[in-house]
Amino acid sequence: MKRFLLIALAALLVVAATALFSLPAAWLTPMIERHSGGRFTLGDPQGSLWRGSAFAGAAADPNAPAAPILPGRFRWTVSPLILLGIVDGRIDNPEALDHTLTVSGSWNTWQLGPASLQLPAERLAALGAPLNTLQPSGRMQLSWPDLTLRRTANGIDIDGRMLLELKDIASALSPVKPLGAYRLQFDWQGARARLTLSTLSGPLQMAGHGAIVNGRLQFSGEAWAQPGQEQRLAILLNLLGQQRQRGNRNVVALEFQ
Repeated sequence: MKRFLLIALAALLVVAATALFSLPAAWLTPMIERHSGGRFTLGDPQGSLWRGSAFAGAAADPNAPAAPILPGRFRWTVSPLILLGIVDGRIDNPEALDHTLTVSGSWNTWQLGPASLQLPAERLAALGAPLNTLQPSGRMQLSWPDLTLRRTANGIDIDGRMLLELKDIASALSPVKPLGAYRLQFDWQGARARLTLSTLSGPLQMAGHGAIVNGRLQFSGEAWAQPGQEQRLAILLNLLGQQRQRGNRNVVALEFQ
């Protein structure tokens, strides 16, 4: 009887382990949606929980397929050590990442290694007015030296610095192309990030400060034409808002609440 019980227990363990290691990649989808507050999802997940791929999508109507928000498919591998609380993973996407992204840590805290992520500038329109009116285009690169993510009851907290560089930015409403290159710095502390916008080059100058608090953007800044470019940018600046005098130049307020 004892031998029979041992054999039965061993068989159950084999079945449980087989089921565990064959969990489909789709099991990650509800977790991504829950921890992103319903903003993001995995589209067309393939493979398993341990070795799979999917595209990053925006959470949409349950009856409609998710729309890709980043180029390419993300492929991941996760070590079985996660069952012991040790996270050791790799994420690849040659179309979006400059190299393999490493993820380490525990069940509740993860460290992301340094990486750069290519983003389509057209996604800026999702921030609302006036960007949805301007229909921006260009190249964006989001980079970080290292980041720490912590799972909380309300979502994900982040600690670290991120840089968003916007290059060759243009607008469908302006003949001036490109308008310029810009840098947006995020200094994350938990659920809050301080934002700093600065101009790297170009006829359209922009600067400002703001914050992201619990996923909500608050930003206050200004836009103005580089000396000698006032007439070429007059129409675009008028579309951005009402101009006002500040010192020796006309500026337009950039406000997001």
